[in-house]
Amino acid sequence: MIDVIVVGGGPTVLMLAGELRLHGVRVLVLEKEAEPTGRSRALGLHVRSVEVMDQRGLLERFLALGEQFAVGGFFAGIDKPWPDRLDTAHSYVLAVPQRVTERLLTEHATELGAEIRRDRELVGLSQDADGVSAELADGTRLRSRYLVGCDGGRSTVRKLLGVGFPGEPSRVETLLGEVEVAVEPQALAAVVAEVRKTQVRFGAMPLGEGVYRVVVPAEGVAGERTAVPDLDEFRRRLRAFAGTDFGVHSPRWLSRFGDATRLADRYRTGRVLLAGDAAHVHPPTGGQGLNLGVQDAFNLGWKLAAEVNGWAPEGLLDSYHAERHPVAADVLDNTRAQMELLSSEPGARAVRRLVSELMDFEEVNRHLIEKITAIGVRYDFGEGHELLGRRLRDVPLERGRLYELMRGGRGLLLDRTGRLSVAGWADRVDHVVDTGGDPDGPAVLLRPDGHVAWVGEDQRDLLGRLPTWFGAAA
Repeated sequence: MIDVIVVGGGPTVLMLAGELRLHGVRVLVLEKEAEPTGRSRALGLHVRSVEVMDQRGLLERFLALGEQFAVGGFFAGIDKPWPDRLDTAHSYVLAVPQRVTERLLTEHATELGAEIRRDRELVGLSQDADGVSAELADGTRLRSRYLVGCDGGRSTVRKLLGVGFPGEPSRVETLLGEVEVAVEPQALAAVVAEVRKTQVRFGAMPLGEGVYRVVVPAEGVAGERTAVPDLDEFRRRLRAFAGTDFGVHSPRWLSRFGDATRLADRYRTGRVLLAGDAAHVHPPTGGQGLNLGVQDAFNLGWKLAAEVNGWAPEGLLDSYHAERHPVAADVLDNTRAQMELLSSEPGARAVRRLVSELMDFEEVNRHLIEKITAIGVRYDFGEGHELLGRRLRDVPLERGRLYELMRGGRGLLLDRTGRLSVAGWADRVDHVVDTGGDPDGPAVLLRPDGHVAWVGEDQRDLLGRLPTWFGAAA
């Protein structure tokens, strides 16, 4: 029997497969597409995702193929400076196309031993007390202990489970494509700047070699299941807004997206779970979608591995929904707000001007960027130290960096007292005695995802907290 089947082929799937393999879990990825699409709907990693890659030793691969930017404009396209003093060692956005992210995560997962089967479409599933039965379109039947659906906003897994997906349908749609243009860059940039004075959902970004990523509002709403636009439609919409179609030609790909906003009722149904766009869809404002899915996987991976490996405490796997569902709800709310601010209606433009004034206050600007970049996330671990429930930034230690010590996907006790012990949990928690850095506490217990589970210096207090996240002592 397979330990975990993961359905889908995007970044969420690949991140989860790697996380599970770190713990020796047998993973099978089922992707219905025969080959990667090569499309890059997402263009970068926000701060928390950059930290995630660093915590797993992947960041150098991404830095080699990406470009760092510390620029504003991520909240509703309102152009404000990148805030100072963000609580991170990685205060930048890493521009890297989604196709590159998928390739690097595929390499990582397969290096760790994940099996990926393409051209395998899931059409049915059932579950019982011992596992999940999956039926594929070619008639193959597979059996696993758990199954995770990361198969997009139209998730087959979610529909087969009958999980509700409440929210709002699209009110507006936007055309998106990578195309070549027949005008000089300066002329194109001047037209775009003029149009964006009144229509923020219009833009053209150079990708190199004469190729531009172009976005333009569509005409009306064709529905959530829309056909791929053709080049003639793209040209018509460009002329409607800019008075010219820039001579666009030779499209690499064309697509459309809406502002539908939906959130799954539950992330877990017995032995089947949902992650990424299968659990939540929202407009791409702020570039949060890919990042939200990767961070879902980072939260779920070690918990599901603990269940498979038999040491998970009661409620650990359910904490995935309890922690990530509110995070997604917050992202949906901030994208709803951003879409209102992108409207060309007079009232919305007035509110946009007011929000822009408020963002001149450093604290407001920082608060909104912390939302977009997900470094402001705090899980509810109850009352206690101000760090409790937050992820801990990377800190320098005498023996290296904190994130370098977390690459095995285990818990970590960072002990500045030298008096504490994790005896009984040494197979799940690393104990690092180090007086370097400044973690704002005598000792901190970190979960495998880097969130602070305990702060203190009392051994008995620590022993009371370890079983909550790491099960009974061996």
